[in-house]
Amino acid sequence: MKRFMLCGLIALPFLSFGQIGIKAGVNFANVTKSSSINNSSRSGFNAGIFLAPPSKKILSSRTELVFSRQGYNYKTNTNTGNVNLDYIMLPQYMAINITKFVQIQLGAQMAFLINAKADSNKTTGSSGSSPYGKMMDYYNRFDYGYGGGVEIHPVSGLLIGARINISLGDLYKDYTDPSSSTPPSFIPKVDVKNNVFQIYAGWTFGNKSEKKSKKKEE
Repeated sequence: MKRFMLCGLIALPFLSFGQIGIKAGVNFANVTKSSSINNSSRSGFNAGIFLAPPSKKILSSRTELVFSRQGYNYKTNTNTGNVNLDYIMLPQYMAINITKFVQIQLGAQMAFLINAKADSNKTTGSSGSSPYGKMMDYYNRFDYGYGGGVEIHPVSGLLIGARINISLGDLYKDYTDPSSSTPPSFIPKVDVKNNVFQIYAGWTFGNKSEKKSKKKEE
């Protein structure tokens, strides 16, 4: 959370150059299929801020800073449970304004893993600690990928959207080294990647200078 606040403070000087907004919604997250863990989707949430330079043209842009809780449910021969993965995401999207009410978004994103937690019948030992050590040790901290979605603006300021994010980076570290610790059963031996479908709502706070110019034109 401290990292999220710090990034928000860094972004403040740039807010005068466009419209700032807030957004929050629900994640339906999963990883690419792996038969060894029989994974399924898991719900989470997303929340963040964005900067959208005002534009009357067909093409515009969107820069975001988002906290996203992802993960997956799993079932193996010996273990069942779920994995929660918390990311700070930095999406950069191109927006195509179909009308003033509908916008299509396409682009790329970076993501930084800040927390990983597993809840299962075998992630707690007799002493109350995890028998697998620190969960973050099994995951790559950096991820990247692409995404796209649709956003509608029914009234001034309000936005409602849906988006899919597809990762290109491997979720787990390479544990082929014999000296490495043995990963838990819910970490498959094959590379898997994050997939997230998001539904969200938000509010855009208009650029004051733009509003003044509109009043002068009127």
